[in-house]
Amino acid sequence: MSSLRYWLMKSEPTAFSFHDLMRSTDSTNHWDGVRNYQARNYMRQMRVRDKVFFYHSNCDQPAIVGIASVVREAYPDHTQFDPSNIHYDAKASREKPIWEMVDIRAVKAFKPPISLDVLRKTSGLKKMVLLRKGSRLSVQPVTVKEWRIICRLGE
Repeated sequence: MSSLRYWLMKSEPTAFSFHDLMRSTDSTNHWDGVRNYQARNYMRQMRVRDKVFFYHSNCDQPAIVGIASVVREAYPDHTQFDPSNIHYDAKASREKPIWEMVDIRAVKAFKPPISLDVLRKTSGLKKMVLLRKGSRLSVQPVTVKEWRIICRLGE
């Protein structure tokens, strides 16, 4: 059996927030709309029970706002097939889907959230994907060391 892996998933809080996830049935929802091949490939690597930092991006105070857990592994993202959806992809078909999604469940909120500024100033996080110049991936890996440091910040 493979060991637990750690991830960070970004969402704009005006599109889908951690609070929205917590209010979902069983605090669970699918993570749809990813249209970057590397981010999709990371989701394909996710396994049930993997842990996820939920990050609010493109807002006044970008921050890690909570922890979620993967509860369903990658499967076809239904939004790619719907011409009325912003995430529609004319190249995708039900026979040959291009995009996938996973389901995640909220575990706990960080109160207060761990701001991007705090992350930048924290020793041991300098190499974190999130903090690399030009890093824009909406789904990215987090090392065990980074996970532990950030969890301590959230206590």
